[in-house]
Amino acid sequence: MPELRKDPITGRWVIISTDRQKRPNDFRVEPSTVIAGDYCPFCTGHEDMTPPEVLAFRQNGQAPNSPGWDLRVVPNKFPALQVEGNLDREGEGMFDRMNGIGAHEVVIESPDHSKMLATMSAMEIERVLWAFRERILDLKKDTRFRYVLVFKNHGASAGATLAHSHSQLIALPIVPDFVREEIEGARRHFEQKERCVFCDIIRQEIASGRRVIHENADIVALAPYAPRFPFETWLLPKSHGSRFEEAPRQAYESLARMLKSVLQRMNRALENPSYNLVIHSAPFSDTRAEYYHWHVELMPKLTRTAGFEWGTGFYINPTSPEEAAQVLRAAKV
Repeated sequence: MPELRKDPITGRWVIISTDRQKRPNDFRVEPSTVIAGDYCPFCTGHEDMTPPEVLAFRQNGQAPNSPGWDLRVVPNKFPALQVEGNLDREGEGMFDRMNGIGAHEVVIESPDHSKMLATMSAMEIERVLWAFRERILDLKKDTRFRYVLVFKNHGASAGATLAHSHSQLIALPIVPDFVREEIEGARRHFEQKERCVFCDIIRQEIASGRRVIHENADIVALAPYAPRFPFETWLLPKSHGSRFEEAPRQAYESLARMLKSVLQRMNRALENPSYNLVIHSAPFSDTRAEYYHWHVELMPKLTRTAGFEWGTGFYINPTSPEEAAQVLRAAKV
């Protein structure tokens, strides 16, 4: 069983995932390859190559785990965490550990092997967002879980191991450090000014326009003031809300249209880059979280993180957010 171990100096938790164990020879870097549709476990007709689905959207009521679906959600065949069992928190001398309990699921976004999120229709992207919502609402019923991370790795350099378009959800028994840091920063701003820091950012950026990439009635896409990566983009709802899964229906429709627009702009300006996408949302334990504002962060993989970044925590970004926003604004779709 995987386990979670806590660093006694920083308080950072690490997953020791023995189910994904690798020997030294397994870490050799091989050239990336694209699996053809005939062998892809995510393609329609290959439902027996994945674990049984936990959610599927079908138009004509076909049987589960059979062709005829528009989207499927299945447990990850090689999960980072294991859903069965108890946490069994315990000390080991000065150290703390617990069993690696959680859920690890894959959202297969389309039966079409050739489609990417950027080439899907806005309705198809909205379906993906709605699947995220449905799975979060279901997983949060499990009292062992405190946070669900939704993310997408697109392209080999972003960590994707299959070309077929998919996203992932991981339910965790702890709140990740980066989420805690972001929430604490938002809390400090709220305590000082009685305003949401994200709402303040949205108002100021829209008024300025320098870093705004695109906006519609509900969502604004902007290059953040201090981006870690070149062309890093945030998609923020204009109406305040702390949790992605509690957003009104029209927010998902608007987010789908905005996400399609931004990805198409990146493909045009940056020649189809690999990217990571992460949904930031308030933990389950924060009953009000009025100081937090859910959003989506999109990070193209254009540079490599090296020793300076790991040693200092500083990121070197060779592209200013003002230039990035200008380039993406100009890449009209």
